[in-house]
Amino acid sequence: MLARIGVKSVDDLFAAIPKDARDPKLGIGPGMSEMEVQAHLESLARMDRDASSGPFFIGGPIQRRYIPAALPVLALRGEFLTAYTPYQPEVSQGTLQAVFEYQSLMAELLAMDVVNSSMYDGASATAEAALMAVRLTGRKRVVVAEGVDFTFRRTLKTYARGAELDIVEVPAGELAQHAGGAACLMVQHPDAFGTLVDVRRIADAAHAAGALCVQVTEPHACALLEPPGALGADIVVGEGQPLGIPMSYGGPHLGIFACREAFVRQMPGRIAGQTVDADGTRGFVNTLQTREQHIRREKATSNICTNEALAAIHAAIYLALLGPEGLRSAARAGVSRAHALAKRLGALRGCRIANDGPFFDRFTVRSEIGGWDLRLALLDRGIQVEATASHYVEGERRGRDDVIVQCTELTSESDADALVDAVAEITGSRQAVAAR
Repeated sequence: MLARIGVKSVDDLFAAIPKDARDPKLGIGPGMSEMEVQAHLESLARMDRDASSGPFFIGGPIQRRYIPAALPVLALRGEFLTAYTPYQPEVSQGTLQAVFEYQSLMAELLAMDVVNSSMYDGASATAEAALMAVRLTGRKRVVVAEGVDFTFRRTLKTYARGAELDIVEVPAGELAQHAGGAACLMVQHPDAFGTLVDVRRIADAAHAAGALCVQVTEPHACALLEPPGALGADIVVGEGQPLGIPMSYGGPHLGIFACREAFVRQMPGRIAGQTVDADGTRGFVNTLQTREQHIRREKATSNICTNEALAAIHAAIYLALLGPEGLRSAARAGVSRAHALAKRLGALRGCRIANDGPFFDRFTVRSEIGGWDLRLALLDRGIQVEATASHYVEGERRGRDDVIVQCTELTSESDADALVDAVAEITGSRQAVAAR
């Protein structure tokens, strides 16, 4: 095989990898037993801080939400856990029905015509939405709001290289001005900093210029805010992890993807549908599959090969257990706690809320000492927040150096007290007690 491909040794296949990265030192001594290795690794793991080790205010696409106890009992049943792609509908009715229920629930939540049976995550769904808009319009320029989550924007840029797309990033308020010649205007609402955005105005500008409007959204926000379909969005994407999927490093996650029925033939992924058999009995099938392994081949809309069906089933069960009122209640709790906390933090000397307008359940705090230094100081006190300067390079160049505070139904009063007291101590404010 080496001779056939024209290399002398297996080592030549790894020439692109730097030499110092090919044989990394793991910090494990020679001759350690299995028990010793396990104890060593556990000691390393104890150095990490997880979301339950103290006040936790990190959020965005991945959020710490309450997961009903019944959810894993149902979603991790063997029938769901071991099932693979439902190619044969006659033996896959349970999985197909569960996926169909997920699609139906999400379509209702988003007020959109069609939802696929999920993408890898919110970032890949965002990139696929841009590619879909390019196919539909024949244009190759994608205009993205700077308020779209940084992981989504970075993934979009990676996808854009091979497709040779022109990615333009502008403030959300300037999107409408760049609609001419664009395949789509892409906006996040609420944005990565929690600020509410006027999507309808952006959608109107996109449609007037022959472009599409792609909205990045969050499922809990759709429970209280006007849904994307009512705002004029043509394609809707987002991260579904907050819908009952545990936080974990790197996933598995759930990419939400919805569109209007007129565009369904260019939608990536697959769609499960409901039908009847020859005897009139209700059944479920794979209605649309646009993958390259099937008959679409070079006309395929995506090379994503595996949908996150188990994660989608988690989301479906979560939505079914909570129901509309339960989902609204969870969302409302995060909003009310965020606004109460923002009022207290904004009253501290040297601090102010830096959002450009009304916010949802996430907000930014600007302090005199800077966001990065504030984040590190809070981390020393066991409080976890995110600093915009650590990720939003574009924002940092514009002088934006804040911390982002996310609240959910799991944010307690004691967590809020700890954050306010810590910020007051770090910034030297003496108004903490009075602000309570």
